[in-house]
Amino acid sequence: MTDLREALATGATLPADWYSDPAILRLEQERIFRRSWQYAGRADLVAEPGSFFSCSAGQIPVVVTRDREGVLRAFVNVCRHRGHVVVDGAGKRETLQCPYHAWTYGLDGHLRTAPRSERESSFDFGELSLLPVQVEIWGPLVFVNPDPEGGSLSEALGRLPELVAESGVDLDSLRFRERREWEIACNWKVAIENFLECYHCPVAHPGFSKLIDVDPDAYLLQFENLVLSQFATPREKALAGDGNAPYDPRGPVERAQYHLLWPNCTLNVEVGPRNLSVDVTLPKGAQGSRGSTEYFFDEDVPEEQAAEIVAFANQVGLEDSMLVEGVQRGLDSGMVPEGRLLLGSEHLIQHFQRLVFEALEPAL
Repeated sequence: MTDLREALATGATLPADWYSDPAILRLEQERIFRRSWQYAGRADLVAEPGSFFSCSAGQIPVVVTRDREGVLRAFVNVCRHRGHVVVDGAGKRETLQCPYHAWTYGLDGHLRTAPRSERESSFDFGELSLLPVQVEIWGPLVFVNPDPEGGSLSEALGRLPELVAESGVDLDSLRFRERREWEIACNWKVAIENFLECYHCPVAHPGFSKLIDVDPDAYLLQFENLVLSQFATPREKALAGDGNAPYDPRGPVERAQYHLLWPNCTLNVEVGPRNLSVDVTLPKGAQGSRGSTEYFFDEDVPEEQAAEIVAFANQVGLEDSMLVEGVQRGLDSGMVPEGRLLLGSEHLIQHFQRLVFEALEPAL
């Protein structure tokens, strides 16, 4: 592993088989997704006592609740009886009842009823509560961490709230507009690494490149611990009303921001009106991913303007999907055992791969 660490430091990529090996994915589930803060869903879904929603942290089913006393909680969404997922979806309930054998839990996670348990002399309700998960809110966003001993969300976010605020976006003023779900035929790391550079933008994203100045001296990349960031400004032609741009970028947000919160949450602030989109990328096997994108805008942003920005983001996403699926096919060939990064343009990928390596190294 010393050789791999040194290779990563000089610009080599992770081994190609790390993007298709189920054994590597199992280690990632254990050592990354079970130990990290991940985006769970919208805070408005659990604004009222008695509300809940289900989500995933890696492969771990999670349920977020607001109990009858108004306390925000989260639990592993797996019944302590035989392991069935307890609830799906979102809504309001008095209790959480497993559909397999009707074991029933309070919104505080405590086991309330278990049919026929009275026949068991040693049955202890107190030992069979749902397993707790850390949960915190940032603006309209709920995050969870399956590791109850992990650090706080604020530690993971670092300066990210400050950076978003500098864009002119007040997260507390944003309102949810739209959600889209998607699947792509590539390893989750391929998708994240594609997000972390704009070296490919002039070739693969013509609309984006007409709107945003993608010159390497104008398109800035920086990282700090678990937050990897990109900053960009619109082209002068787009600001002047150039009809070739995908939408009118004039507005209070004058500088775009694209952030990765390790390991799999990306947050995007586009130029123009006050907005935010949040993507979560989850492994679906070693060679596939699934995820969702949620769009938030200020209340005063007209629907037509919001729709233009959503359409722009979706077009970029479609272009990226073709790219990352092509990368996966190439990696699966095994003919190129490792790649070579251009560290002047792809140092965020290098940092991301270093985080992956450091998480997995003790178990390799």
